[in-house]
Amino acid sequence: MPQLPLNIEMHGRHALVVGGGQVACRKVKALLAAGASVRVVAPEMSTEITQLASAGDLAARGGRYRAGDLDGVFLAVAATDDPAVNRRVASEARRRGILVAVTDAPELGNCTFPAVLRRGGLEIGVATGGRCPAFAQLVRDLLAGMIGEEYGAALERAAFAREKLLTEGNDSTYNNQLVRSIAQRLIAELSEKKETP
Repeated sequence: MPQLPLNIEMHGRHALVVGGGQVACRKVKALLAAGASVRVVAPEMSTEITQLASAGDLAARGGRYRAGDLDGVFLAVAATDDPAVNRRVASEARRRGILVAVTDAPELGNCTFPAVLRRGGLEIGVATGGRCPAFAQLVRDLLAGMIGEEYGAALERAAFAREKLLTEGNDSTYNNQLVRSIAQRLIAELSEKKETP
């Protein structure tokens, strides 16, 4: 089923990760990097999650998931090694209108995490709708070989030009055309450099 690719501002929003293993840890790190306020619930937690909790980077509660763990949550991630627990988290979150990703059964949730390539402020997400995350990761890695850090620097130049045009109060159609032209030139320059031996 087609999905809507969407970037969500997570700064200050509450996220719950149910599970304490390696998969849960990857989701925790992605959420923290996005500025989310993260809480982890699991009977056992990886050393890295425990260290993050000790450093005050996230809240953690040892023990089994309870429905009350969803209170005040914007996004939940079910990442346990128990499919029944993951199904319960998904069901309760969906019933309460909370976004939920289920790592072992994406079809039970209502969102998934893409494989992300970051180059400065440029973010490229590759998603398969949860059907084959390994495929998305391999495509991301392929793109990483083609799109280097210089694209992040080029983005900053284009964004600076756009901000300058916006403050000058020019017609938005003119601004859009000019910014697009600048972006095309910058990308063409990067492509030419890559092709030059």
